[in-house]
Amino acid sequence: MTIITKRLLQAYFLAILLTVFGKVAGAKVITPDAMMMGGADHSDKPNIILILADDAGYHDFGFHGSRTMLTPNLDRLAEHGILFEQAYVTAAVCGPSRAGILTGRYQQKFGYEENNVPGYMSASGLTGDDMGLPLEETILPQYMKSLGYSTALVGKWHQGHADRFHPTKRGFDYFYGFRGGARSYYAFGENNQNHRQEDYIEEGFRVFNEPSKYLTSAFVDKAINFIDSSDASPFFLFLSLTAVHSPMEAEKSDLAKFPQLVGKRKTLAAMTFSMDKAIGRLLKHLDSRGIRENTLIVFTNDNGGPSDQNASNNAPLSGTKANHLEGGIRVPFIVSWPSVLSKNTKYRYPISTLDLLPTFIAAGHGEPDKLITLDGINLLPILHSNQEPAIRTFFWKKENRAAIRDGDWKLLRYPDRPAELYNLKHDLSETQNVARKKTLLVESLYKKLFTWELGLQRPKWQLKREYEGKAMERMDNFRYHTLD
Repeated sequence: MTIITKRLLQAYFLAILLTVFGKVAGAKVITPDAMMMGGADHSDKPNIILILADDAGYHDFGFHGSRTMLTPNLDRLAEHGILFEQAYVTAAVCGPSRAGILTGRYQQKFGYEENNVPGYMSASGLTGDDMGLPLEETILPQYMKSLGYSTALVGKWHQGHADRFHPTKRGFDYFYGFRGGARSYYAFGENNQNHRQEDYIEEGFRVFNEPSKYLTSAFVDKAINFIDSSDASPFFLFLSLTAVHSPMEAEKSDLAKFPQLVGKRKTLAAMTFSMDKAIGRLLKHLDSRGIRENTLIVFTNDNGGPSDQNASNNAPLSGTKANHLEGGIRVPFIVSWPSVLSKNTKYRYPISTLDLLPTFIAAGHGEPDKLITLDGINLLPILHSNQEPAIRTFFWKKENRAAIRDGDWKLLRYPDRPAELYNLKHDLSETQNVARKKTLLVESLYKKLFTWELGLQRPKWQLKREYEGKAMERMDNFRYHTLD
């Protein structure tokens, strides 16, 4: 055993012991009341819309070079805004990624490491009601309400289906959507009893009513209604779409747009086109209301596309949803704020969806620097100058797997084989593993990763044993993609 290996093992077991025995206590979270409120005058505060796609492939947009997908409205949004070339989520699966967005903190710091879906169980052995974004965490809509914003969540929640985790109890004034992680794009039949309560469409609290149209369109209808009801104050709208997550369901008129395609790829193209049309309708409504110029819009995705479930394409990135290769964690990301930010520009430095919360707070005249537990940064200063920020370090962890990006270097840790090291500046597709040539750098990155892990909580729920093999297999089921 080499000296490097011994040191790595010693650090690793120390991290495990400290985590297991709870030696690391989480820092106290500052509440919205501790922030400067920015005054009572809301006239110059922007409206803010966060549009989150679900399971979309990195390459499956015109603005990323796809010649298959039709996304004219999102392409125009990119042309009239800033397109980020290196945007990351904090997890390669839905629930934890969203928890990171909503808190501005690495979700592993409060035990939200796994998806809260069937197949998992809580640390106490219970399921279902125990799984959700911890109530002691202050989240994005609560901060925005403290700054005078009316708030809405339209679409997918996936942060706990028990009543105590409900969006209207976590800072959202209005909710239209469903509490679970995925459902049909069409209304459930009246006599169909095979669905969980969290999968039914809900408006407000416990008012269930299935949509009368394709779900993506229904969500945008409700988003527009909320915008129209928010004349007295600036609004924060979280449009959390289910497109293009499975089940693979598309309208016939949209399928007809892609006669050259077959199977899941055809359905995915139709679902993507539907999403783009709906977003285009929302943008047009903002124009008609005369509020587009002072509306900060972000479009992004919750994790990499799953090439198995919906035939998504993450090229030129390797990897897929559920693994820590770039295709699992790097996402499309557009920011548009016509009256303030540059247009038709690209930002080429790494950022994280952790940055959304402090950026939105700053845009709303709050002071995110006072929130000392945040892991993200306010992007507005660097977007105004388009300058490179200080070198940042990003972390990912799920079960025993983990990754760290420090500058241009990225290390991936596996439980069943040696670590891999890539220089992303020169090897975007992660094809040239240089770990054996850079042993000192591997050791350094391992130490940084272990140090970060010392500040994490144990996962509040974990995968049941009978699901482990299938999940681990999926983590490695696909690596490389080709351009269409």
